[in-house]
Formats: sequence, C-alpha cells, structure tokens
Amino acid sequence: MAKRAMGKGLSAILGDEVAKVNKVTDKGAEKLVGTIAAIPLAHISTNPFQPRSNFDNDALVELAQSISEVGIIQPITVRKNGMKFELISGERRFRASQIAGLTEIPAYVRLANDRQLLELAIVENLQREDLDPIEMAYSCKRMMEELGLTQEQVAQRLGKGRSTVSNFLRLLKLPALIQAELRDLHRNESMDASGEGGSTLVFTMGHARALLNLPEEITQIDLYKKILKNGLSVRQTERLAKELKDPTPSVEVVQKLEALEHLEAQLTSYFSSGVAIQRTVSGKGKIQITFNSDTELERIIAILND
Repeated sequence: MAKRAMGKGLSAILGDEVAKVNKVTDKGAEKLVGTIAAIPLAHISTNPFQPRSNFDNDALVELAQSISEVGIIQPITVRKNGMKFELISGERRFRASQIAGLTEIPAYVRLANDRQLLELAIVENLQREDLDPIEMAYSCKRMMEELGLTQEQVAQRLGKGRSTVSNFLRLLKLPALIQAELRDLHRNESMDASGEGGSTLVFTMGHARALLNLPEEITQIDLYKKILKNGLSVRQTERLAKELKDPTPSVEVVQKLEALEHLEAQLTSYFSSGVAIQRTVSGKGKIQITFNSDTELERIIAILND
C-alpha cells in the first residue's frame, strides 16, 4: 500500500515568511493553524515536560514497521518557534518514524496563544463534506486532548449526538492497516459518486464496526484479510467476529457456515463475480452478485438465462 503524502512543507504554505510566523497575531498565521505541514524530524525536539519517560522498544519497532507500510495515519502536534519545533503530542509516532528512517513527519503546528483559533480551525475542518471517518475521529480526539473538551462538549460543538462522537473515536482502536483501508474506502466512495470510479467496495464501515468487537489486534487483521479475500458481507463478518470472540460454536453452526462459504466460492467461480449469501437461522436469506459494469451485468444475465 502506498504511503500518503499528508502535508506540504511550511515554505509551500507560508512562503518566505515561514520563520516569522510564531504567534496568532503574526501575518500569515491563519494559513497555518489547522493545516498539516511536513516537518523535518531533525528540527523537532521532544517535550521536556513529557510525563511518560519509558517507551517499549519492541512496540516502537512494530509501530515503525507499520509506518513503513502505510505511512503516518495520525499527524503529531508541535509548537513552532522560528524554524524549530517542540513536540506537544505524538512522541511514540515521532520515535517510531526515526526508527523507520523517515526524514520528515506530518504535523499539526500550534502557535503561541492559539487555542481559540485552533478550535475554530478544527471545527471548520470537521464540517467538510469530504472528511473521511478516520479524519473525523482524530479531529474529535484532538479537540479532547488539546482543548480539554469532553465527548459531550465535542458533540455540542459539532451539532452531533454523543454516541456519534463515541463511535468515531472507537475507530481509532483499529489497527493502522484497517484505518488506512477506511480512508481508501471513503475516497473510493467519493469517486463512485462522481462517476469516476468503477470498483465494487469490499470493506465498509459496517465491517469496521464488526471488527471492533474483537479484542485482539491480530484477530482483527486476520478477519480483515478474510473479508478482502472472500468478499464477506457485513452480516457474515459479524457472525464470524462473534464466533471468534466466543470460540465455542456448536458443530451444527460450524458446518452450516462452512457449507455456506463453500457454496459462495462455487457461485463466485461459476459467475466469475463476487457472490455473497446471507442466511437467517430460519433458513431465509438472499444471494447478492456484484458487477462492475453494464457488460458484466449482461454477462451474468446471460448465464442465468442459459
């Protein structure tokens, strides 16, 4: 999976006045607050008041490997002083990026006395129509961490229910690989809506919510890969997640699931298109055949009429 370019350099944002913008009253400050800039790691110093002093090296190496594969999902936050920066939050990501060999890192840049301006910038960003669910989740998290707001207060500022904010925040418990997939999902949905995309989506928010029911990251990733490989429906994913969480299903349940998956594989091969079967306990259900174009639809109809 290609890494994401999550921010421009400060010179691209502020021009030649980049070193002079350090307070919200400085000319050009409004261009910086709320945006993501690419900051050289060598220009960032850690926060001397960071209460956490011990970092698990194995966990940092794992995070570095994730960053190498999918890039930085959540930018760090720094405070600007000339062309130097002090880390406010994200020291694990900062250290892991060093291990991964990155030379720069995407960062939200804070300025002195910019709390109100920062809140306005975040809220304005959250009101964008093209905001993906992970961006929404991290923006809510920023409001809580950097502005000291509760979930209820964040919900009030956004005009949303507290449960909605809570559901977005839960997405941040997913592994970085799956968070990146949700961002790709949102982009593909936007392309489909504009008529510029043609791929059938395999992974959705419904799948993501089902994965959140699994307590172990490795189990979430294994089921995520199975969703992509077999084109599992949300209902099938929910059923598998429930069985993985409580791995003592009856022999009858296992046999029915295996038979259903085998039948789906047969139909997928027969139609040369993705097939999903949804079935209730009573035996009722439906069969869904996916297609990516009118030509594929005509081919499937021809097979059915044969």
